[in-house]
Amino acid sequence: MKRIYVADDEADIRQLIQSFLSAEGYEVMCFASGDALLEAFEAQPADLLVLDITMPGMDGLSLCAAIRKRSDVPIILLTARDTDADMITGFTMGCDDYFTKPFSMVKLTLRVKAIFSRMADEQGSEALSFGDLMLHSSKRIVYQGEQELKLTNTEFSLLKYLMENQDKVVSREELLNLVWGYDNFVETRATDDIVKRLRKKLTAASSSVLIETVWGIGFRLREIA
Repeated sequence: MKRIYVADDEADIRQLIQSFLSAEGYEVMCFASGDALLEAFEAQPADLLVLDITMPGMDGLSLCAAIRKRSDVPIILLTARDTDADMITGFTMGCDDYFTKPFSMVKLTLRVKAIFSRMADEQGSEALSFGDLMLHSSKRIVYQGEQELKLTNTEFSLLKYLMENQDKVVSREELLNLVWGYDNFVETRATDDIVKRLRKKLTAASSSVLIETVWGIGFRLREIA
């Protein structure tokens, strides 16, 4: 049974999320603060986190950053903020998805199921290589030469899809379908931001692989000669 931790200072939202996800067969534990969730996660990690951004004590963004230092567990952020800057900040901190309140519990439930389904599918595929990169799906690890690249789940899935389709240009719509599991809910700017973060990590690792933007179409991998 997959274990999900939820942190939100609004009791009615916690109860609603717990009701919907428990009905899908998940073990759900709820917390009224980020500090309480972090303490529980350190004692017993969960398989997925749902975090409200605005909470007393440790807010959702700070909690997301703290979790990312020790785990690549999928993280979904909940927020009343809906500006581009807020969304970009969330993905920069390492979240996998971003829901603006009020949100649909059906869509949140579908998103959780899509994340677990995608991870299960990825674990069953073989290793992939491109340039100096080697991706091992079963272990969810990417190596640049002998150095391991630390990627979030979303970054891993995006890179894996690009490596699987290294002989063609991949559209933003394909990435939205692959990474988030459905169309037209997550804006394309979120995809662009994740591509930017992945580019920075490849550059910092001195990789020979670039993610090239093909204007008006999408992205493709290119190896530096």
